[in-house]
Amino acid sequence: MRTIKKYFEGKGRNPTNIELQSLGQAWSEHCCYKSSKPVLRKFLFGLNQPYVIDKGDAGVVEFDDDNAYAIRIESHNHPSAIEPYGGAATGIGGIIRDILCMGAKPIALADPLFFGPLDAPLDSVPEGIKHPKYLVSGVVSGIRDYGNRVGVPTIAGSVTFDESYVGNCLVNVACVGIAKKSQLVTNSAKNEGDALILVGGHTGRDGIHGANFASVEITSETEEQDRGSVQLGDPITKEPVIHVCVECAKKGLLTGMKDLGAGGLSCVTGELCLKGGFGAEVHLDRVPLKEADMAPWEIWVSESQERMMLAVKEENVQKVLDICNLWDVSAIPLGNAIKDKVTRIYYHGKKIFELDLDFLTEGPEYERPCNLPSAPIMEEAKKAKAAKPRKFGTYGEALLALLADFNVCCRDWVIRQYDHEVQGRTVIKPLQGKMNANGPGDATVLKPVEDSYRGLALSIASSPFTTAIDPYKGGLAVIDEMCRNLAAVGAMPHSYTNCLNFGNPEKPERFGVFHEAVRGLGDASRAMSLPCPSGNVSFYNESHNGAIKPTISVLGAGIVDDVRKCVTTDLKCAGNSIYLLGETREDFGGSVYSRITGRDGGVSPIDLENLKSGVAATVNAIRSGCVAACHDLSDGGLAVALAEMCLGGSIGAEVNLGALGALPTDAKLFAESATRWLFEVKTGEEKRFEAAMKGLMLFRIGTVGGESLTVADGKKQAVCENVETLRKAWAEPLWNVMG
Repeated sequence: MRTIKKYFEGKGRNPTNIELQSLGQAWSEHCCYKSSKPVLRKFLFGLNQPYVIDKGDAGVVEFDDDNAYAIRIESHNHPSAIEPYGGAATGIGGIIRDILCMGAKPIALADPLFFGPLDAPLDSVPEGIKHPKYLVSGVVSGIRDYGNRVGVPTIAGSVTFDESYVGNCLVNVACVGIAKKSQLVTNSAKNEGDALILVGGHTGRDGIHGANFASVEITSETEEQDRGSVQLGDPITKEPVIHVCVECAKKGLLTGMKDLGAGGLSCVTGELCLKGGFGAEVHLDRVPLKEADMAPWEIWVSESQERMMLAVKEENVQKVLDICNLWDVSAIPLGNAIKDKVTRIYYHGKKIFELDLDFLTEGPEYERPCNLPSAPIMEEAKKAKAAKPRKFGTYGEALLALLADFNVCCRDWVIRQYDHEVQGRTVIKPLQGKMNANGPGDATVLKPVEDSYRGLALSIASSPFTTAIDPYKGGLAVIDEMCRNLAAVGAMPHSYTNCLNFGNPEKPERFGVFHEAVRGLGDASRAMSLPCPSGNVSFYNESHNGAIKPTISVLGAGIVDDVRKCVTTDLKCAGNSIYLLGETREDFGGSVYSRITGRDGGVSPIDLENLKSGVAATVNAIRSGCVAACHDLSDGGLAVALAEMCLGGSIGAEVNLGALGALPTDAKLFAESATRWLFEVKTGEEKRFEAAMKGLMLFRIGTVGGESLTVADGKKQAVCENVETLRKAWAEPLWNVMG
């Protein structure tokens, strides 16, 4: 406020109401990243590769000589906590617009979701907070209805449950698009005089101050006070808008394009022009309205959905309007790019707004107090110990319990509500294996270009349980998981986008966790030579129930030379050999087994050079054709990964873990040591496979076959469970709760 006062004193006048409202939006945490920018600049902004083409509302990365893919992830947490159906739906609408405004056609959606326990007692949910079961139903329905109606497949995601998300669920949404390099568009006007054309939905009071709402903690009064901040999505309007934007880009009619997201017109107009070195003149009374009595400031800051801003040379304006008319999409020229770097707004001929764009768009930047974690085990992690530790009579019983855990069990209740095959590009799907016996996949694979077998693999990864214990290792762990997932289908990791969900940055201990997690993310990315061309920070994910677990979500993209050589997770053929790649240690920190039983153990160390070698060897082995199936070891460790491979293939396996040394049996079965994969190797290809893994820690541990998963530790049998028993434990939990 002191900065704003000084600015207007220099102008010799007081601000107008609309100017203050605009500054409130533009300088919110959600819009200007005033707390996170110094940390991001230090650890992430320098990540790059020559094949990154642009960093705008989405990152644009080279796919092949002629084509590029656009990639972005963002959060829609607070709106979804208040109105789960509409919040999630508009999250999907917003992330699609981010891809569109780079000139790319959206071809895939992904959604990492985080909720409180589904079986939480009603009286344990704080007043003013919705029950996790209600939130799950609403969020999944919102994603389903929006994505399915606009014809963009939802092909990847995750669903995580934990007490910390009861008061503040997380709805992260991601999108990927494809475009000819020749049709790519930047987020900037190019010429003085370029027309600014508002395309798409009409403007209403929905979504007013949505960016401000996303920059505060949730309280018991939030729903009553802030419901108007939640936007209203309209996929039936969005679908033709997609066609309009892609067609205009293909025909080279645009000098720039940007979507109306956080801040609405108040942010997009100035940003679009300033990036090109210009200012903007806008006639606000031309904006098509949903409600006739809206005040000018409401029109200016509204975040109503399905709107795009196009910058167009004057000679191309009519061509753009004709395309919009063909698709029955509203399109109104609002103003022009001007030489002076200011935004001027006129309303019925009267000037009501004039601000220097450098002042309006730059915003403040804070060096927040930062208490770096002094010990690897944090108080939040101590609280995460199993409240009622369970004991099991056998390791088989423990395996069944892990498979039935909400953080491990089958997600087909969610997946089958989404169309993951529309557009016909999905080669490897989210559920993998024999028909009616599907197991989980590590990554999905798209064939984006019709006349090429080159593929794009996509995978979601997150590590909240590890990050809560050791934030730095959590940052490393999420890259480790992402790379393992992509390599498991035969894809070389190529780029990623991140969504950083944390608590209140004004609390030094929360900001310290953020600092260390981002440091880990940056170190892992540099070691793997992975660019991060886009991302999102979501702070203030706290309620009167406390803060969420610090949660990094990433969508990783990998390149597949030939989609016909990809493999899936399901076991294929009796007699094939099973190998384990990577070192198993007594690593239980943040593990599912630890959360159920209270088993102590540290967080897995991550050797980044070992990760790089393991990824390269895995991808090369799969490309060579000697691997029939591959699965990374993640939640639940080795035993769960083996069970999942058996479920997809509807076939058993006989395994002996004696070669793993003198570790306790439960560590061999359930520890979550990083950088490990399981392989099914074709009979007769063992020597070639072992040669591909030369120099790495590789163990031949078993054989495919039978109707049961049998695991021994030396001469002692540890697990013997029929595949159908495993399937019942894994397949039913979500259906039993959600119906």
